[in-house]
Amino acid sequence: MEYFVVCTVAVIVSALTLFSGFGLGTVLMPTFALFFPVPVAVAATAVVHLANNLFKAALVGRKADWPVVARFALPGAAAAILGALLLNLFASMPPVITYRLGVKVHEIALVNLVIGVLIVGFSFLDLLPRFEKLAFDRKYLPLGGLLSGFFGGLSGLQGALRSAFLIKAGLEKEAFIGTSTISAVIVDLARLLVYGLSFYTATFARIAPGLGGLILAATLAAFMGAFIGTRLMKKVTLRTVQIIVGIMLVVVGAGLASGIF
Repeated sequence: MEYFVVCTVAVIVSALTLFSGFGLGTVLMPTFALFFPVPVAVAATAVVHLANNLFKAALVGRKADWPVVARFALPGAAAAILGALLLNLFASMPPVITYRLGVKVHEIALVNLVIGVLIVGFSFLDLLPRFEKLAFDRKYLPLGGLLSGFFGGLSGLQGALRSAFLIKAGLEKEAFIGTSTISAVIVDLARLLVYGLSFYTATFARIAPGLGGLILAATLAAFMGAFIGTRLMKKVTLRTVQIIVGIMLVVVGAGLASGIF
């Protein structure tokens, strides 16, 4: 059952994230957590997430706008290092709100509340018609990279803010997808260097028998989803991409702000 559920989610969400630029880790981690302890789910998701980003880079990276990558991802990588260094400090802070929904207790961390509100705000730039022609001047790309990278290093959430800035940076559809993918790889590598191997070594020491096969299957399923996404790329308009991004921003932002994610 876990193979069917995890792999189905990986295929569908990976295809969508090719357009949105984020969402695989957010959805896949809770799916792994249905069958394994949360620390194991986080570590397993990290493997699939990075492998899928590298695979997507091979598929669509050539479409990237490299000047935008340089102005956006390099500041983002530097900020991701700072965010990762601050992660332990913020992790020790108590949640600002705790509530019970059914039998499950949800906690809202301050950093997730702030990011969630920001993301929901950004979503209106993609969903409301009055903002359809709005574009951020490219001089704001380093600022967008700094914000995206910092929150990515701090909380693991970088894609939503990255997409919110790049979708309004005046890029063509293919350039947006390629630029977002390459930027994700650069920031991922920067923050993973800071996190180091100690967490993953300790976590994977606790892996249940057979999880390695499930991780491999989920990774291959995510590859399949990314490949399907590339086949659909020419049939999808930029407005459709904006709507996909906007809807996923609302879902992720609301989930973070409410403590569900």
